Amino acid sequence: MDPIRNPYAPGAGQRPPELAGRDEQLDRFRVVLERIRRGRPERSMVLTGLRGVGKTVLLNALRSAAVRSRWGTGKYEARPEQGMRRPMAAALHVAVRELGHPQGQEVDHVLGVIKAFAQKDQPGAKLRDRWNPGIDAPAITGRADSGDIEIDLVELFTDVGGLAADVGKGVAIFIDEMQDLQPDDVSALCAACHELSQTALPVIVVGAGLPHLPAVLSASKSYSERLFRYNRIDRLSRQEAARALQLPAEDEDASWSQDALDAMYAATGGYPYFIQAYGKEVWDQAPQSPIQVEDVRVASPAAEAELAVGFFGSRYERATPGEREYLRAMADLAAAQQAAGEELDEVESVATADIAAHLERKPQSLSPARDALLKKGLIYSGERGRIAFTVPHFGRYLRAQT
Repeated sequence: MDPIRNPYAPGAGQRPPELAGRDEQLDRFRVVLERIRRGRPERSMVLTGLRGVGKTVLLNALRSAAVRSRWGTGKYEARPEQGMRRPMAAALHVAVRELGHPQGQEVDHVLGVIKAFAQKDQPGAKLRDRWNPGIDAPAITGRADSGDIEIDLVELFTDVGGLAADVGKGVAIFIDEMQDLQPDDVSALCAACHELSQTALPVIVVGAGLPHLPAVLSASKSYSERLFRYNRIDRLSRQEAARALQLPAEDEDASWSQDALDAMYAATGGYPYFIQAYGKEVWDQAPQSPIQVEDVRVASPAAEAELAVGFFGSRYERATPGEREYLRAMADLAAAQQAAGEELDEVESVATADIAAHLERKPQSLSPARDALLKKGLIYSGERGRIAFTVPHFGRYLRAQT
């Protein structure tokens, strides 16, 4: 097969594997946009799932849907060490420009509020040292500049929502890696979304994050479950995975045999990122169409090597030696449970007490390693006393390295 025409290469083709089986989320979001446009109450949205299921690709597709509806949109990726003010201000600045509101005092006022909100990121800084968000309008004094992020974000969203309502449109802010927001910012975001739900202003937040994101939101505000519509993004079914492979191939007048599709599902587990990685290598190795099971077998080592470096290895390298010991203990325990015939979930969750016993250490002594891995996004706690990898098949990778 021609590598130049490879439809599984990142960014290639018109049908990315990550969007296969996501029609329900896309259709539901279009309904949400229309309901908000008509002034009807609707909740913001949160996408959750493991790494590799295509959350970011879906988030971008939802943003494209909002743009096609002529909404103002902005997006940023949360980082543990970064506060909300600067990235939120930049995202809202883009959204206001996309609204296409006639220039005038109303637009200048909202831009001035955004600027004031952003510059409060540096309290006490001299005027010449303040960060400039690239907004020409002067900062508005007394609006979204109190220094209390919860008060300021509510006022900011209210003013932006009012501007959008003036032109009969809406504003959607997309936040990736939402679980990495700082605690005060999570609380402020919940409070702002609560205010939007009370006033029916056309502003919506769409977040994406790891499976424990709902617990992060709930810990901040007890009423968070009423603010967001949660969507669990999981691996693809066998039929959806087959479509993810067949449709891009059809765009290049190629096809897959049924045996090859079965072999691909066994190798990838239905995870979109793996489907794309294996699909790219198989396409490059296959001599002709239809692609056969032997082509999958021949290309698998190259795909596994690529994943070992770019997907698994890049994350493993971020861990310290003590943290790697903790990760390997998780992998060993999951394998032991599986060998003993115990039912093991796909993410290989294990009890923290079992890890301490396996390493012959006191649980308290392992808390620093566990907390660091949680902050780095390598593990998460789906339920009290248990932890799991955020990366599917990570335990298998670790066992292979050992």
